[in-house]
Amino acid sequence: MKTRILGFEWDASSSHSRGPALGPSVVKRLLTSEASSRYSTDLVDMRDAIDGYVIPDLPEDAAKARDIITRTVADCIREGLAPLSIGGDHSVTYPILKAIHAKHGPVNVLHVDAHPDLHDEFEGDRYSHACPFARALADGLVRTLVQVGIRCWDRTQLDQAKKYGVTILRADQVEEIPPAIFSGPLYMSIDLDGLDPAFAPGVSHPEPGGLSTLDVLKMIGRIKGPLIGADVVELNPERDWQMTTARVVVRLVKELAAKIAV
Repeated sequence: MKTRILGFEWDASSSHSRGPALGPSVVKRLLTSEASSRYSTDLVDMRDAIDGYVIPDLPEDAAKARDIITRTVADCIREGLAPLSIGGDHSVTYPILKAIHAKHGPVNVLHVDAHPDLHDEFEGDRYSHACPFARALADGLVRTLVQVGIRCWDRTQLDQAKKYGVTILRADQVEEIPPAIFSGPLYMSIDLDGLDPAFAPGVSHPEPGGLSTLDVLKMIGRIKGPLIGADVVELNPERDWQMTTARVVVRLVKELAAKIAV
């Protein structure tokens, strides 16, 4: 199956810092540059894996923006393509999962992040980038949720994890990811602050002690499929020295697109 790259320029649901809305255009520029290899590490040609790149206009109204995100993903799926979305902040994952659920029902999710994003509300916003998985679990969009790289959370989110049976692993527990998560239909959500700042400095909320780029690439490599969609979020170009993190995103996109295509 081919994938369509969807860019969601949204960061109005971010806490403390803005900037991730600038990410999709930067990634598109790098991904389509003549200087960028068109192959995955296993030599899957991106011309055979990627159908195109769409960045819809999003209004300032958050509810309307979420509706457009859901419709954009639904249109992609309706055309027989798998959505591979670039954020934007992590709040975009909830409306994406609504469209995924409409097609596939409750799905298994592998989530890379420094934060579990399980707040019922954050700073008065139930749709904050700190809340997408609380919303998705409450709405029954997710069957099994495995989170990897978690190192910045609190007991409120621990209670949420226990309530919904979420598996939460630190960056040093990568080998403890339940093998079953890689076998069924899977959605993968990668928040770049799940990586250590040494590998992905261009994020709004860097947290030391995270995953390496290779850790995440190995996770992608373990997926037996099908991979029905993915997102990579929280790239903040304003904090990305020499576009180091944006280049990580491009590599992740190529490997995710290749995995979808096989």
